[in-house]
Amino acid sequence: MTGSLALLDSASLYFRSFFALPDSMRAADGTQVNAVRGFADTIARILTDRRPARLVCCLDADWRPKFRTDLLPSYKAHRVAEETGSGPDVEVVPDTLTPQVPIILDLLEAFGFATAEAAGYEADDVIGALATREKTDPVEVITGDRDLFQLVRTEPSPASVIYVGKGWAKAEVLGPAEIAERYSLPRETAGPAYADMAALRGDPSDGLPGVAGIGEKTAAKLITQFGSLEALLAAASAGDSQVPLKTRLRLSEAADYLAVAPTVVKVAVDAPVEQSRPDPVPATPADPERVAELAERWNLGNSVERLLKALPGA
Repeated sequence: MTGSLALLDSASLYFRSFFALPDSMRAADGTQVNAVRGFADTIARILTDRRPARLVCCLDADWRPKFRTDLLPSYKAHRVAEETGSGPDVEVVPDTLTPQVPIILDLLEAFGFATAEAAGYEADDVIGALATREKTDPVEVITGDRDLFQLVRTEPSPASVIYVGKGWAKAEVLGPAEIAERYSLPRETAGPAYADMAALRGDPSDGLPGVAGIGEKTAAKLITQFGSLEALLAAASAGDSQVPLKTRLRLSEAADYLAVAPTVVKVAVDAPVEQSRPDPVPATPADPERVAELAERWNLGNSVERLLKALPGA
């Protein structure tokens, strides 16, 4: 055990499993289980390769929170399958993935892994809140989402991101030094600087328009030069000659977006997280009979066997 706290961006990981593994993985009744098996294998690899002492599978209670869409209606708007009006909007999700999510949750419960969510918040916010609370153990965020690069830090306890955007075999361990080098950002403030850069740059996949004419390299250069988005905007507003006229005009034209972008982009570290159980990695399954039942019913075979072998008490 390393003594670290592993925070899993669960939806990011099981979505990637769904698209990476063949849809021929099915239960006897025909239910597709590739996401379930891939997610179980991912946890097994995390336990084997990273050896955390604690682990929390973080969930989306609301994948498109109202506090974000009230500020920026375009936020993830292209992924909406149905607007409910009274609760979380329905996300566009493959028909054969949706039935697999309850199976994943059943399996986590049977093994005894902690899950966490916060009403009205995304998993990113849950991860941010739990990472911010942790003052002692190193934190490792496992995700395929670059948004969480903003959480890297050196203190009070180090926090890094295990980025699996190219699969676990090509997983990258990214801390402040690596984020600073990759994006040409200041090392001492790499996490917050990444969030500021991301707000300027935008992200079409999340419906964030960014500032027209300012790409990633320019955004990074400006944040590094001025220290923060707030300082950059103050300098531009004051007519500081260090901000090129063309850049000042672009920032001015995007003033409405920039007024709300930081709140939309930054994780809500004050999210009211509710956790299903304490987070130590279980030495053995909490309910071995239930694990066996789920493995047989859903044809999870080798994936469950690998996860059982990866537990510290195996």
